[in-house]
Amino acid sequence: MIQLLDCFDNKKLHKKSNVIYTGTMAKQKIPATPSIRRLPSYLHLIKQVRSEGYEFISGTVIAQELNLEPIQVRKDLAITGIIGKPKRGYPVAPLISAIEHFLSWDSAKKAILVGAGNLATALTGYAEFQYHGLDFVAAFDKDPDKIGREIHDVPVFSIDEMDRRVNAEEVSLAILTVPSICAQETADLIVKVGIKAIWNFTNAKLKLPDDVVCQQEDLTSGYAMLCVMMDSEREKPVKE
Repeated sequence: MIQLLDCFDNKKLHKKSNVIYTGTMAKQKIPATPSIRRLPSYLHLIKQVRSEGYEFISGTVIAQELNLEPIQVRKDLAITGIIGKPKRGYPVAPLISAIEHFLSWDSAKKAILVGAGNLATALTGYAEFQYHGLDFVAAFDKDPDKIGREIHDVPVFSIDEMDRRVNAEEVSLAILTVPSICAQETADLIVKVGIKAIWNFTNAKLKLPDDVVCQQEDLTSGYAMLCVMMDSEREKPVKE
């Protein structure tokens, strides 16, 4: 038994407001990771612009607000398939739709958490996920004190019930928040119950079948980058 601890195409063209974007964008070839990682920042900014009543936004404005180069912004947005209008920029509403569609945030995804500890509690408490189609339907753990409870309205079940619950809910994504020492065997169980996508929040590099996709989030990497930036800032000469 796995020991879970408490940290436990067709290409289609659509036309909207004189903007053309591709429905599937031929996702067989995944664009560069940095471009994909920047899209949520663009989306947040563009939604803010929409709330202020603007109908168009230029790539230059996006670049200025996010401290990027305009050509980089245009390249990033191009992967969504959207094309702006000369001298006016991108129409805001279709641009939002294009980004959300490319990220598949316009379709619902049922997810489970394996490991119902502090990190799982933080993730289920992050309200933004619900606006991006992510629906937490269950959490699993082996700790009797956690089984039968809820974390932010997400019920916690015994790990022994995973197979039955996953099939009943048609789950497509598992979020792995167990200790690294039991990450691989837990991932093996996740694969065994038929889930083909894992969001790995452990430090373990998982060995998975070729048909299973995995995104690893190393929180210490982000902290390391922040620490280096802080030191770099302190070492700058003081202007008199």
